Amino acid sequence: MPAEAENESVPNTPFHRLGGAPVFEAICNRFYDLMEHDPAYAELRAMHAADLAPMREALPRFLSGWAGGPRDWFEANPDRCMMSVHKPFTIDRQTADQWAEAMQRAIADVAPQPPEMAGALSDILTQLARGMGRN
Repeated sequence: MPAEAENESVPNTPFHRLGGAPVFEAICNRFYDLMEHDPAYAELRAMHAADLAPMREALPRFLSGWAGGPRDWFEANPDRCMMSVHKPFTIDRQTADQWAEAMQRAIADVAPQPPEMAGALSDILTQLARGMGRN
């Protein structure tokens, strides 16, 4: 198959352009490593269960589908969205900022390519996280 035809068969979504599932898994694992081990994220960590394994599995699946990849998280959770998942929690500005900063660091540490798309991913996730924070 010619290279041009092969490139046309790959969807032009952020998920695919950034490197697919392995990149989203690496970002989320780095995010949870930061949350677990960096005291700067203590309040954020305290909001989560002791075992982060379910979150380490769920977040990359959610972000993958959200970014144009496989939609298995959404199919498995048809009536759920980010707001409904987080509704039971009191998310203040401090924890929203901690989430945003940890995710920014995780994306920067993984450094997916192209850098402008990685930056856009970081920016929009920061805006979404901070939008959940209450005074």
